Amino acid sequence: MSHPVAERAPHRGGAAKSGYRGTKVRRQRVRAAWLFLAPMLVALALVAGWPLLRTFYFSFTDASLADTGRATLIGFENYLVYDDGAWYGLLTDPVWWTSVWNTVFFSVTSVSLEVVFGVIVALLLNAEFRGRMLVRAAVLIPWAIPTIVSAKMWAWMLNDQFGIINHLLMMLGIIDAPLAWTADADLSMWAVIMVDVWKTIPFVALLVLAALQMLPSDCYEAAEVDGIHPVKVFFRVTLPLITPALMVAVIFRLLDALRVFDVIYVLTSNSTNTMTMSIYARQQLVEFQDVGYGSAASTMLFLIIALITVLYLYLGRRQLGVDQ
Repeated sequence: MSHPVAERAPHRGGAAKSGYRGTKVRRQRVRAAWLFLAPMLVALALVAGWPLLRTFYFSFTDASLADTGRATLIGFENYLVYDDGAWYGLLTDPVWWTSVWNTVFFSVTSVSLEVVFGVIVALLLNAEFRGRMLVRAAVLIPWAIPTIVSAKMWAWMLNDQFGIINHLLMMLGIIDAPLAWTADADLSMWAVIMVDVWKTIPFVALLVLAALQMLPSDCYEAAEVDGIHPVKVFFRVTLPLITPALMVAVIFRLLDALRVFDVIYVLTSNSTNTMTMSIYARQQLVEFQDVGYGSAASTMLFLIIALITVLYLYLGRRQLGVDQ
């Protein structure tokens, strides 16, 4: 009669050998992954890493655009310094904090509207109707137009003297006099948001449409047999299934919106009512030629975007239940 321990010994040895083989294969895959990623990481370090480090360095100096070679270290004076009984620096500048608020408000509002309208457009494009391919191609036109071109086009249409938007609204009796869309403090930010939403809805719609076309049809057939209302099916079935695609769309659009520059600068230039962090940093760097102070603003922009991105990804992982 064989001993039970002796009978189990080969099995345990086989499992250990299999586990070792699995660990070895995993190490080989990780090594191969890093090997393939190495060229991209080197290019990223040269293209993005070195300029970023230079920006960090200049933010602690008094560098001027006229001669950056004569920059001297001044510590955190560009950020915050106490002198003669008062605080100075970027963190005490009310225009900077206005630009921070404008950036956050623009990002949250525009991305929220883009997600809502993008999902609606994707649901419409996912339906069966004649000429669907033509409509899908037409919907992508705003996204295909370069941002500078679309912003300039909208600047003409929103002009308070000869803009077609005011002309149409006056014809319909909605307004009595032309509106200064890009000059009025109460309208300029909403005008910028409208232009940005018009341009980027196709991007969100395209990602959501791709997710919709991958959904299983069994759930919808069962819901139709049970007589469940389509609205309830959307919130109980469709929305949870397309949430990963929505997260991808939101994170890409959020990163783009937080560093927005071109559409706002073309429409409203350096107006304080719509000034974002990117426009503020550009003003300090180019117009005031203060590389040190502008680099400090750029560094704060980078840190704020990084913080918001990490927070969003963390909350998104918790929402999806994949946080380990």
